[in-house]
Amino acid sequence: MFAVLSTARKSITRITAVLSIMTLAACDPSMMPSPNGGPSINTSKPIPVALLVPSNSDQATDNALAQSIENAARLAMADLDGVQIDLRVYPTGGQAERASAAASRAITDGAKIILGPVYGGSTKLAGIPAANAGVNVLSFSNNTDVAGGNVFILGATFDNTANRLVQYAAQKGKRRIVVVNAQSPAENVGATAIKGAIARNGATLAGEQSFELSQEGVVAAIRPIASTVRSSGADAVFFTSGNDGAMPLLAQMLPENGITSPDTQYIGLQRWNFPASAVSLPGLQNSWFAIPDQRLVQNFSNRYAAAYGQAPHALAGLAYDGIAAIGALAKSGDSQALTAQALTRGSGFVGVNGIFRLKSDGTNERGLSVATIQNNQVIEIDPAPRAFGGAGF
Repeated sequence: MFAVLSTARKSITRITAVLSIMTLAACDPSMMPSPNGGPSINTSKPIPVALLVPSNSDQATDNALAQSIENAARLAMADLDGVQIDLRVYPTGGQAERASAAASRAITDGAKIILGPVYGGSTKLAGIPAANAGVNVLSFSNNTDVAGGNVFILGATFDNTANRLVQYAAQKGKRRIVVVNAQSPAENVGATAIKGAIARNGATLAGEQSFELSQEGVVAAIRPIASTVRSSGADAVFFTSGNDGAMPLLAQMLPENGITSPDTQYIGLQRWNFPASAVSLPGLQNSWFAIPDQRLVQNFSNRYAAAYGQAPHALAGLAYDGIAAIGALAKSGDSQALTAQALTRGSGFVGVNGIFRLKSDGTNERGLSVATIQNNQVIEIDPAPRAFGGAGF
């Protein structure tokens, strides 16, 4: 009985919060959404930007990530030319309901756009009060399931990576592709992304094999994978696994069963140069995978280290990108600079990982390089594009 009453009280509280936001939006013309999907802004004044970070968490890793994200955002602010940002930081503790409450507070405080949060579940709930107030969200998540409407994700997506690699493979004559994935939620999504990229780029799905994510599951799958590759006449195998999962064992055992790269080209959805020791794995030599523009990545890392005395978190660059995009749009002086129409401009933006642009479905495209491993070193074999053209790269 007490649990039911508690749940009811929480539901009433949430409904009241939503109604309060809607009332605020109705009373304050500046909070009303524009016809183009977003609030109007005054570019002659500092632009109120809310940054939702997983600080005040029980996890030390969340708190370290939060600090790195905030540091990167402030580094980006210092680089803006003629645009001032009023950055207000809101802790979420890495929890979805706290992220929703933080988004509500940010909107009440006058935020014109929300940068963050990190996690998909937090993004989903934070997007609700933001949508009710006509405010767009630039999340650090890469979960495409939470993208859409007023929510745009900045994280690199499987679709984007798969598309880049299949395009390159097709150009190099590697068109018959077998897809191999572990039976996990993330790798299942990755396999779907690869198959979509194969269909879009004129390649052929020569076969597919999945396996239980365990040592026994990988070992049991080796012969079926090798048999599928040989019987299908495949010239490439596209793996969803990373070096923190099944890839080291796959890269050891498949060559032992006659499937080696580049004869049958290994392609990776994940970055196979992590950890650094992975580049010495014999089975990963001559493989292909996608990486950001390394010149820009190194430049950002050096600048961050000079400013804060340590290396940035891998996700910190997304915060820089978000601020850079807001600044680039606001510099125009247009009061509609933070609407969905403006955020999804075709020319995109330049961030610390290269070019990127936001799509109308809330996902993104990022310019990526194609890399290989040769003699235990990562070598860029196809540089990242420096500008967008047409509907794609």
